[in-house]
Amino acid sequence: MKNNNKFETNAIRTQLKRSENLEHSVPLYLTSSFVFEDAEDMRASFAEEKERNIYSRYSNPNSSEFIDKVCQMEGAESGFAFASGMAAVFSTLAALLDSGDHVLSAKSIFGSTHSLFTNFFPKWNIDHTYFKIDELDKIEGLVTPKTKIIYAETPTNPGVDVLDLEELGKIAKKNNLILVIDNCFASPYLQQPIKFGADLVIHSGTKLMDGQGRVLAGITVGSAALMDKVYRFSRITGPALSPFNAWVLSKSLETLAIRVDRHCDNALKLAEFLEGNDKVNWVKYPFLKSHPKYEIAKKQMKAGGCVVAFEVKGGLDAGKEFFDSIKLLSLSANLGDSRTIVTHPASTTHSKLSVEERAAVGISDGTVRISVGLEHIDDIIADIAQALG
Repeated sequence: MKNNNKFETNAIRTQLKRSENLEHSVPLYLTSSFVFEDAEDMRASFAEEKERNIYSRYSNPNSSEFIDKVCQMEGAESGFAFASGMAAVFSTLAALLDSGDHVLSAKSIFGSTHSLFTNFFPKWNIDHTYFKIDELDKIEGLVTPKTKIIYAETPTNPGVDVLDLEELGKIAKKNNLILVIDNCFASPYLQQPIKFGADLVIHSGTKLMDGQGRVLAGITVGSAALMDKVYRFSRITGPALSPFNAWVLSKSLETLAIRVDRHCDNALKLAEFLEGNDKVNWVKYPFLKSHPKYEIAKKQMKAGGCVVAFEVKGGLDAGKEFFDSIKLLSLSANLGDSRTIVTHPASTTHSKLSVEERAAVGISDGTVRISVGLEHIDDIIADIAQALG
């Protein structure tokens, strides 16, 4: 339910109704199923004449609380929680698309999403066309009678490019298309795409929502009518989030704002340091004034997020030496963790793309993606500096 409370208050105070035990912290509901009072209760529940828990593949109190919090944060009507971010991406698109449909997607997307469009959807006669992130004015020329969805990430993974959500919203509305936005890099604390015209918003809860690299999760929120289709598809296919992971995530959301503030502060300071380093070719961070879409980022985001991208001078060999010289920070493919993570997209998250496909979205052999954590910024910069030599 909408209220006048601030973001941080809703993140903490949106909770399940207390049980007869009057607990202050919401308990964990580790149950696969729920019981019925009598035969009529069972019949009415399965007939959907009652809104209640039946089976944890459909819904669970812990998942419901997590969904309610994200809906409050994003300004959404409804949602469904998934076992991973990619489960959310696949299930959302699969629920809405039919054989013969067409998707317009930004070219700069996560590697697994690219694989979904290129390797799997063609098996079901679902086509796609990519548009360049800096050519939104050409999107309408790519719309066909079969086009149903516009899909994009902003900021993008791993290039940290920014797309104009308001412009995408106008294009989608004008052409009667569904706008689906992956909001993972920003989190609902920094950006709410629905305000700018998005119909559905997807998150990998594994990232900033959890914030400590503990659990896998995904969530989609948006209009009730579209989410009903996503729910019915997911209820049958079974990608539901586990109650335990939902409980962890709901607790994590209580500290999302304060954590993301620190992430963003650290990330901006690191980006400013890298921008002045002679071992670096270029740096991208949405709230650096040198970012090509700085003004758009300022318009639609509260701060720049936790991810900084840059290119080490010297190509592949210099990049390898940089990664091998990291001492304090983590070499991993995750992001949004309390620990700073250094990733080489070309050999990890986007390795399934060809060299040409990577180049088309700005990923070179020397590109480095840093998910800036919550350590002291002096220690983060010191490790990056020594690794750069």
